[in-house]
Amino acid sequence: MATKIQIHPPKPTKQPPKTPSKQWSLQDFEIGKPLGKGKFGRVYLAREIKSGFIVALKVIFKEQIEKYRLHHQLRREMEIQTSLRHPNVLRLYGWFHDEERIYLILEYAHRGELYRELRKTGRLPEKQAATYIASLTQALAYCHEKHVIHRDIKPENLLLDREGHLKIADFGWSVQSRSKRHTMCGTLDYLAPEMVENKAHDYAVDNWTLGILCYEFLYGVPPFEAEKQTDTFKRIMKVDLSFPSTPDVSAEAKNLISQLLVKESSKRLSLQKIIEHPWITKNVDLAGTCSK
Repeated sequence: MATKIQIHPPKPTKQPPKTPSKQWSLQDFEIGKPLGKGKFGRVYLAREIKSGFIVALKVIFKEQIEKYRLHHQLRREMEIQTSLRHPNVLRLYGWFHDEERIYLILEYAHRGELYRELRKTGRLPEKQAATYIASLTQALAYCHEKHVIHRDIKPENLLLDREGHLKIADFGWSVQSRSKRHTMCGTLDYLAPEMVENKAHDYAVDNWTLGILCYEFLYGVPPFEAEKQTDTFKRIMKVDLSFPSTPDVSAEAKNLISQLLVKESSKRLSLQKIIEHPWITKNVDLAGTCSK
């Protein structure tokens, strides 16, 4: 990697790199502090030298991609995320590679993972939770229009920008398809019953996850969490849903969750109905959820 430097946030006038045909290289960037690391690589704060624009540079090791045979999945992730343009979807501006690594040039979300905020506060106030759910719903409606199913919505994959706007970040398990899928994927606590039962699934798995997230935002834990993985699977398949007496959560919020966590996927509340739901309309300034 290049020498680390201290990078400060850009002025609002800076624009992202706009030349998709450009052959990028590491020499085009000044590398700043590490933002995080995962199984296959690391993410760094970086500045594109020519424009001065701040980005997040995701560095993926080719050796790991080879080892786990993830070529197809990574290519699909890159193609899908590059094609999406929505205020609540993290931008992928471009990519390049060298002998050992693949570099993804990503939009920088200043406040990082929603997961960290949730762990810090324990749970969210209803207005904030409703705002995040509305933003997510609008982003997913856009994705579904483009025939993209995300399949792994969770707090770790949701980022916040400087103004606190939510961004869907990780499209590693996403797929672009007009037909039902059969691959079991995602994260245990957020899996829909049809995935747990190895049945075909469609866009409705994302609607289910909105119910899981809404519950977790308000109660601090996913609804079907159990000590053993097998017990979590059983609770998901039975939709063993209960609402603790504390904390005090509004009846409207519980109603929305109950209409999303429905075993039969076709009966889950549609994304349009979520936006029209009383809990959303009472708690959210919808005009502001997608503003930049």
